[in-house]
Amino acid sequence: MQQVNERFYILYIKIATIVAALLMVLCIAGQAIPGMRGVATRWDLSYTTFGIALVQVLYGVFLYKRQAVKIGYWAATLLGVMLLSVNIVNLVHTTGMFHSWYLIAWGITLLLSGLFGSFTIIGGSFLVTIYFILVSTDALGKASYSPHNIIALSSLYLIGVISYFASKPFYVDRESNQIAQLTGQLRNNQQRAEVLIQSVSDGIIMTDTKGKISLLNPAAAVLTGWSVQEAMDLDVQLVAKFTYEDGKDLPSSEYPFTKALADKTAKESTLRLTSRDGKSNPIVSLAISPILTGKGDEIVGFVAVLRDVSSAREEEHRRADFISTASHEMRTPVAAIEGYLALALNDKVARIDNKARDYLTKAHESTQHLGTLFQDLLTSAKAEDGRLVNHPLAVDMGEFTQKVADGLQFSAEKKGLLLDFVIGGMNGASGENSAGTKVIRPLYFAYVDPDRMREVITNLFDNAIKYTPAGKITVGLTGNEGVVQIFVRDTGGGIPAEDISHLFQKFYRVDNTATRTIGGTGLGLFICRKIVELYNGRIWVESEVGKGSTFYINLPRISAQEATKLKADEAQAAHAGLT
Repeated sequence: MQQVNERFYILYIKIATIVAALLMVLCIAGQAIPGMRGVATRWDLSYTTFGIALVQVLYGVFLYKRQAVKIGYWAATLLGVMLLSVNIVNLVHTTGMFHSWYLIAWGITLLLSGLFGSFTIIGGSFLVTIYFILVSTDALGKASYSPHNIIALSSLYLIGVISYFASKPFYVDRESNQIAQLTGQLRNNQQRAEVLIQSVSDGIIMTDTKGKISLLNPAAAVLTGWSVQEAMDLDVQLVAKFTYEDGKDLPSSEYPFTKALADKTAKESTLRLTSRDGKSNPIVSLAISPILTGKGDEIVGFVAVLRDVSSAREEEHRRADFISTASHEMRTPVAAIEGYLALALNDKVARIDNKARDYLTKAHESTQHLGTLFQDLLTSAKAEDGRLVNHPLAVDMGEFTQKVADGLQFSAEKKGLLLDFVIGGMNGASGENSAGTKVIRPLYFAYVDPDRMREVITNLFDNAIKYTPAGKITVGLTGNEGVVQIFVRDTGGGIPAEDISHLFQKFYRVDNTATRTIGGTGLGLFICRKIVELYNGRIWVESEVGKGSTFYINLPRISAQEATKLKADEAQAAHAGLT
């Protein structure tokens, strides 16, 4: 059975009821006003018309909704339209048949009947044809057809066809309609949205642009400790109080709703939520998105989704503690084995034949790889739970990056690769641009831990060495007023597009011939990402198979004045520590 969305049926019955009420008013006016009686006779505004219209109005106002619940909107609306059709057909018959102006009303009714499916169109057209044949033939059986009648009847058929094809895109199958009814007999999109919001297990808070709460679902009420009624129209900062995960106070400038409003962008963070009674302080994953008007990009409010991740965080901590403990404990015997193997390979300590030396060399390399794996596991565990040792300083990234690149020169030459260092479009060693003109090298300052950043750059460089059989590796530095950008570019085999989005996940390695023959833990890039994120930075890669890869690191840039002040504070703190 072909049906459309129920809102179309509701609209149709409203229009039909209004038309019937208008007919009732005209009938009363035609009978009560002397000057209108001639018009009432010509348009057949009789008691019969009034009676049918009255039934139509009573049905639409008092019975329609009840019938819709019992037999469905399709059948209930069709019943109401049939009452309207009886009235219109009666008026057509009494006011001149195919010469009647009421044919326009019948055409409109037929045009809207496509909402009830093809069989309604066919049935209606069939009844009109039978009616035309019976009425247009006199008692002696003599037909009284005219071109005008044939044209009018053909037009009605055409309207029926147009109606069907115009309504066809809105049809939904019966099964879909039944599913919609089984999921709560929801009447409109607003009700659906309300049920979904009230049913989801995640907390949802909606505010206006001033931070006043306009919606709080039951899950958010449980998390915050405020009832839905109490929280309405309150400032969100009063209801949803956040601290950092470790319990430290969150500055007002870092409050997530305030930041989202100031930047007019979506924000994601993980914070600790302090409940109203102070007994429950869950760690929540918070995602805030602006609410835009349908007419443009004007922000009318914000919606936040809060998910309790306390249990997940505890599991992560337990897992990280296990990895950290196991890695630390296993490093000791592995280091001892590596040391004894190194002694066995030392000609001054022991004499062994070439075959035994080959075995011991392979064992020593495997032990070194195992030691690296344990170290990476330990570092990744610390990175996940925020235990990485981190001492940020104001660093001149140009000088720092060049020193790191100089230290990596030997590794590149050992494999027969060229190493190039560029800063701001210049050769870092000579301070010359591409034209050979001497220029002043720009200063790029960032507030980072130099040891950690050296670890990141070295890791990216080692990967480039591993996967570049021949060619050149470029370490570069550039930036703008707000960002310092470091990049490591190679001329290796490149990374497939489907692997790029997973590259910085833990234990992920590209599965191809090159990676199968080259060892690795799958933790290096994960650790790099965690370190860069410590400084509110970003790391990503751009690559094309067969053309190499470029890894980029963006760090917030600080001005020379800020760097000078930070260095002075560092010197003062160091002096105070010595005294």
